Amino acid sequence: MRLTLNIAAATAALLLSSSAFAQDIKIALIAGKTGPLEAYAKQTEAGFMMGLEYLTKGSMALNGRKISVIVKDDQLKADLAKTLLEQAYNDDKVDLAVGTTSSAAALAMLPVAEENGKVLIVEPAVADAITGEKWNRFIFRTARNSTQDAYGAAAAIPASGDVSIATLAQDYAFGRDGVAALKSALSQIRPNAKVVFEEYTPQNATDFTASAQRIFDALKDKPGKKIINIIWAGQHPLPKIADLKPERFGIEIAPGGNILPAMQIYKNYPGMEGAVYYYYAFPKNPMNDWLVAEHQKRYNSPPDFFTAGGFAAASAAVTAIQKAGGTDPEKLITAMEGMTFETPKGPMTFRKEDHQALQVMYHFKVKADGKDANDLLDLVDTIPADKMPIPVRNKR
Repeated sequence: MRLTLNIAAATAALLLSSSAFAQDIKIALIAGKTGPLEAYAKQTEAGFMMGLEYLTKGSMALNGRKISVIVKDDQLKADLAKTLLEQAYNDDKVDLAVGTTSSAAALAMLPVAEENGKVLIVEPAVADAITGEKWNRFIFRTARNSTQDAYGAAAAIPASGDVSIATLAQDYAFGRDGVAALKSALSQIRPNAKVVFEEYTPQNATDFTASAQRIFDALKDKPGKKIINIIWAGQHPLPKIADLKPERFGIEIAPGGNILPAMQIYKNYPGMEGAVYYYYAFPKNPMNDWLVAEHQKRYNSPPDFFTAGGFAAASAAVTAIQKAGGTDPEKLITAMEGMTFETPKGPMTFRKEDHQALQVMYHFKVKADGKDANDLLDLVDTIPADKMPIPVRNKR
């Protein structure tokens, strides 16, 4: 009788052990799917799911465990993002989380990851503070940060001759971080260029007449090259600024990269130059080839800015789980610090000091004669990660 009980107990323990091992790998994807950045969120989700598909060869499983993705909409609200991440860790029992779209919402999520002792991969929020003063050891970011945007923009500026720059940015963390980062980047790699005027507007601004006049007044009498650098999320002010004819004063516009629908207005300004995080035609590697072909087939359009970002986040998660041999948070952190992983842009590496993904940027010129609505940019140069000396700001 005792032998029977012992066998039964051992069998039950084995079944429980097998059941535990076979549990789904649960990942929460939090994004601002409601509000003005809805397109960003949808692209992130599409890219994340396509990334998991590609990396698991269609099985959506790793090490015999199915991958389950729980998608939550934080509506770009910081308090809601924080609550949703708490629910994901505690109620949904996710192994790790990815998100979110808004920098303010992402910043609210950071302490939740630390309190729960679980990894949060930040994508696509860009505020420097995320891997800077607000960072903790559970935070890894595949998205570029404001400083990487800034170094890309700086590298696209001529390295000789006087260059005067006025910035136009939205008056919140993204805009102000972007301007501060640009000034820092210029001092490092383009000391011949100076920001001489900063203009900030409300996030939902639609009338730029007064802003443009202040910018024109600040730039028009400066020697050498004169540039308006626009740092913007959402509906782009480029056409309204261009309609006011800055060229009257020899002033050029550098709009920076954006999602394809926003950049379609660039077609009216051929020759305009700037820097971009991702454009589907630039990277040449098998992962990007697959993403471009499959996205075109499924959505009748090429993959966009944040599609590539979502894919990169999926690659980081899969590579980390494979390297760690599971989803234990401490083993994931050990695996991810210094980890190089493949993305549609090519390899990225999580810097050990602050867990920011180091990555290339692209210097572009707007095409004069694209063959369709999304054939917009020519590649001038790929800016390698080691040419962008991104400072570590987390005081680790």
